[in-house]
Amino acid sequence: MNVVLVHGAWADGSSWSGVIEMLQARGHRAVAVQLPMTSLEADVDATRRAIVKAGASVVVGHSYGGFVMSAAALGVPTVRALAFVAAYAPMPGESIASISHAAAEMPGGHAIVYGDDGWTSVDVDRFGVALGADLPASTQRLLAAVQGPTHVSCLITPATDVAWEFLPCHYVVSTDDQILDPALQYQFAHRTGARVTEVAGSHLALLSHPEAVTDAIEAVAAEGRMP
Repeated sequence: MNVVLVHGAWADGSSWSGVIEMLQARGHRAVAVQLPMTSLEADVDATRRAIVKAGASVVVGHSYGGFVMSAAALGVPTVRALAFVAAYAPMPGESIASISHAAAEMPGGHAIVYGDDGWTSVDVDRFGVALGADLPASTQRLLAAVQGPTHVSCLITPATDVAWEFLPCHYVVSTDDQILDPALQYQFAHRTGARVTEVAGSHLALLSHPEAVTDAIEAVAAEGRMP
C-alpha cells in the first residue's frame, strides 16, 4: 500500500514520523509531503505532485492538511481513499477562517500569532498546551522551536470542489483537542460519510497515538480496495 501524508500548519512532514515508522514496519510505503505554506494553491500543487508520483494510494491529512488533500486528490484516479486526522474537511466556499469563526472558539486559538507581514505562527510558550498537551514537555518545546510559519492566505482561501465527495473516508477524532473543536471534527466526519476512530488525545494525535492513526489508515485502505 502507498500512503501520502499531508501535514498541518506550523509543521512539516516530520510530524508523521511515528506513523511512517509503523506503516513501514507493516510493509507499506509512505511519503510525507513538504508543503511550502505560502498559499493554498502552492500547497495543493505540491500535494498533487506527490499523489500522482505515488500511484495507487491512500491520502492522509492532518489539520490544515485535510483541507489541502481535499483539493489535491480531486480528479486523480489513483487515489483510493482519504483519511482525516483531526483535520478540516471543507465544503466548497468554506475556508479555514470561516469554519473556525463559525465554531466555538477553542482555548488553543489564543496561541496563534498573526504577523503584520501576513505570516502566522504559534506562541512558543503556548504551543504545547494548544497542540500537544499529551506529549512530553521536552517534545512540546522541540516542536515549538522547529515550527514553520504559515502564510495567512492558506487560512483564508476558500475551497472549491472537494475529493471526499467521491471517495471512502476515515476520520480520526482527537477528543481532547484544544485548537480544533472535537464537535466540529464529528461534523466533518458526518459530512464525509467517514468511519470514525476516537482517540483520547491532543491535536497532535498523529504523534501521541501513531498506532491508532496507522490502524485507521489501514482500515480505509481496505475500503478503498488497495492492492
